[in-house]
Amino acid sequence: MPLEALWSENCRSQLTCTMSNNSESFLRIHDQRFTAIAGTSPTIELLAENKEYPFAHEAGVFLPDTNSLYITSNRCFNNGNEQKIHITRVNLDQRPVTCEEISTNVPMGNGGINYGEDHVLFCGQGTMTEPSGLYRMSTVSHKSELLKGDFLGRPFNSVNDVVVHTDGSIWFTDPIYGYEQGYRPRPCLPSQVYRWCPSTGNIRAVADGFGRPNGICFSPDEKTVYITDTDRVHGDGSVVDERVSSIYAFDVAIYHGEPFLINRRLFALADSGIPDGIKCDLNGNVYSGCGDGIHVWSPGGILLGRILIEGGVANFCFGRNGEIFALNEHRLWRVELSGAVKGALLGL
Repeated sequence: MPLEALWSENCRSQLTCTMSNNSESFLRIHDQRFTAIAGTSPTIELLAENKEYPFAHEAGVFLPDTNSLYITSNRCFNNGNEQKIHITRVNLDQRPVTCEEISTNVPMGNGGINYGEDHVLFCGQGTMTEPSGLYRMSTVSHKSELLKGDFLGRPFNSVNDVVVHTDGSIWFTDPIYGYEQGYRPRPCLPSQVYRWCPSTGNIRAVADGFGRPNGICFSPDEKTVYITDTDRVHGDGSVVDERVSSIYAFDVAIYHGEPFLINRRLFALADSGIPDGIKCDLNGNVYSGCGDGIHVWSPGGILLGRILIEGGVANFCFGRNGEIFALNEHRLWRVELSGAVKGALLGL
């Protein structure tokens, strides 16, 4: 969920790198099962820092073939109060890493995911004149195209996060942050979750009843869907503690040959900030970016531990063998946990 930042057309600050910190002080253990996740020598490393604007906010798409990362910035403003979001490609092969701001026509990009060969699927939140929806971007040319921008003719609000099922269907969340933050028209749809099947064109609303549906992911066996609700923080920046700041779990059931989300249940309440981006590892543990870093829960909803990063983490992604790339607004961190930890999305 975007926060405010400053931006100018010519800001291209130098990115800096620090050495690894082998102290375990950045981890907090709540359950002894977290020690197996942490491993024997966990480390945290500051890969890049941009003091001019918060370049590391959302998406976090790791491309193993090129050892690179795509990330989206927080909201930025120019002198005319125009809002903009930058997309950056991070080359992880070099030290210090190199960060290239790319030119593409994804309007107000947010969440993203690997999508076939040489493509990333981005959530474009849209603008007053450009549709919100799912945008496919080439990682070669960086050209993008809108794949889906409406629900049966009604425009999406501000599509936020996305996940792809192994059957090819695309599941995504659509809160109203764009309208609240002044870059999208009045909503035409409730804040809810959708399933779109590109092969048939069929689209369905699969879950509602959220304040601000945000992050979404599947369990490794795809029998459970996790969705975060970040209603505690509205787009105007207001924070009300009694509003929802939780993760909900749903079972995926098949009725008449179609998937439905059933057995909605509270999986976890985030005690710090809001649970934004969400991912699973291959053991089914659930990770979410929160106000003090990344929280890790067991598949049964027990808080196992935290990766503490000052300022919090909106989103993150897994790399290889226990790597996590954490997006910390002005900073990009690399966390290394046990080599046995592998993200469920890529299985690395």
